[in-house]
Amino acid sequence: MKERGKGTEPSVDERYTQWKSLVPVLYDWLANHNLVWPSLSCRWGPQLEQATYKNRQRLYLSEQTDGSVPNTLVIANCEVVKPRVAAAEHISQFNEEARSPFVKKFKTIIHPGEVNRIRELPQNSKIVATHTDSPDVLIWDVEAQPNRHAVLGATNSRPDLILTGHQDNAEFALAMCPTEPFVLSGGKDKSVVLWSIHDHISTLAADTGATKSPGSGGSSAKHASKAGGTNDKPADSPSIGPRGVYQGHGDTVEDVQFCPSSAQEFCSVGDDSCLILWDARVGSSPVVKVEKAHDADLHCVDWNPHDVNFILTGSADATVRMFDRRSLTSGGVGSPVHKFEGHNAAVLCVQWSPDKSSVFGSSAEDGILNIWDHEKVGNVGSKMQNVPPGLFFRHAGHRDKVVDFHWNASDPWTIVSVSDDCESTGGGGTLQIWRMIDLIYRPEEEVLAELDSFKSHILTCSS
Repeated sequence: MKERGKGTEPSVDERYTQWKSLVPVLYDWLANHNLVWPSLSCRWGPQLEQATYKNRQRLYLSEQTDGSVPNTLVIANCEVVKPRVAAAEHISQFNEEARSPFVKKFKTIIHPGEVNRIRELPQNSKIVATHTDSPDVLIWDVEAQPNRHAVLGATNSRPDLILTGHQDNAEFALAMCPTEPFVLSGGKDKSVVLWSIHDHISTLAADTGATKSPGSGGSSAKHASKAGGTNDKPADSPSIGPRGVYQGHGDTVEDVQFCPSSAQEFCSVGDDSCLILWDARVGSSPVVKVEKAHDADLHCVDWNPHDVNFILTGSADATVRMFDRRSLTSGGVGSPVHKFEGHNAAVLCVQWSPDKSSVFGSSAEDGILNIWDHEKVGNVGSKMQNVPPGLFFRHAGHRDKVVDFHWNASDPWTIVSVSDDCESTGGGGTLQIWRMIDLIYRPEEEVLAELDSFKSHILTCSS
């Protein structure tokens, strides 16, 4: 898509026009949804139903407004078209200024302050945590929360739970544990803070077993019902303090992630260019501190759910680096297994594929979402000119910085991505839900065998 090294980078519009012309060839399905207000986060929620040609699934996003209307957390229903259903000519016929028929707003929560980050609890994705410009983490039971009308002067919705413990604003670093109802956060106080939602459940007078969500107890139902009243301060919500506060960073903590196999182990990255591994069982000091993990601030981190030795980091130095926790440093500084260089601006988000252990995505301020396979690094056949090693797909459907994306665990090669379009189009954002054509990622022999069965047909057509 980009002719690197030729000195003539295509303009954003040229790149986009070229991308759109290739949509019928490169994508199995794509939905483009114009957002009036930018959303800094996008996450898949639970799958609701399966039908013949499509599945319905919750999608979480937000509206970051200019103050003329309240900031909101939005719960949408998304129709996810199944693989090999959509007609190629249809998926590229969309209007950039229009909302997608596949995305329908289901519920609006009036959020106290703008939503910087949304993360769902993997075991129960109806439970969502949000970060705003404050020290607190807010927990929402999105099914129990009342639907609100976001008009100027409307009172804030009440969180089902508030997690306290940061000493300064915690704006972005946020994670929820895949194995236990634990929440992790990082902030400007240079700290990483750990909570257990169980600490709230155990204090409820109502008999709420561990299987129930924190919002299903009598107490939060009472809080939610008052949401229309006067003088709504989140202070009326129940709150809990942390299980632990972990100090070792020298600057703002920008992202955190749990080890997929252990609720007690986690990692964090920050503006001090460090990657730190922690273990709650051995105390509140770092287990390993990787200095100079990158040449600039670190923005994002992800831990491989299929192989817990591998950790990805993304940075303002425009690279993604893969670390092996068995050999994190060399000569006192970070020693990544590989550096992935396919962006030309700060990397904002990295995430491993839920389907294939060697595949991951990275998105950046250059408006590109790259899909990589670290097993392809070093393959003789993959050394195409100007293509960074490991890169095998480039999603260029956004025209401004791609602030968040999320692989769909229910439909593993489907991705939702969102860009903040304030720089390019003067406002709003673009949400895209897309799936590359399976010929790109399936095993080569399998693909060639399938194409071979069409060979005689193709030959007769061309003659």
